Amino acid sequence: MRIGDIDDRDRAILRELMRDGRLTNAELAERVHLSQSACLRRVRMLEDSGLIAGYVMLLDPAAAGLPGAAFVSVTLDQQGRAALDRFETEVRGHAEIIECYLLAGPADYLLRVAFRDARDFERIHTDILTQLPGVSRVQSTMTLRTVKKTTALPL
Repeated sequence: MRIGDIDDRDRAILRELMRDGRLTNAELAERVHLSQSACLRRVRMLEDSGLIAGYVMLLDPAAAGLPGAAFVSVTLDQQGRAALDRFETEVRGHAEIIECYLLAGPADYLLRVAFRDARDFERIHTDILTQLPGVSRVQSTMTLRTVKKTTALPL
């Protein structure tokens, strides 16, 4: 199922769940003006179709002791499938790397890294990022503050 295949009620359900994934079915049904049984049927259909990929709890990075964020561009010395696979497999093993995107452009990957402080980021840079397989260049950009951050997609 794709977003174009759903109606306005389903979109309303998705918007409410993106705002608060802990809503009870009764609360959700009330917000989207459906009976509880109809609401539950629609949510199950959205889950079964894969449009709802899952539910998570989000931590506040500063409260979790990881107030630092950096975006890191990584260029590999080779771009063959085997080199990409090795890099991606290794990246998945490091909890400090919280996002990784394959790019089209001057760099091969963009990583988002969470860290405690400057010393912790230096450790991550030296012991993890530059040691990833095939890395020829690492360029880091430190964030000063978050202006906007959302997990909600525009529906």
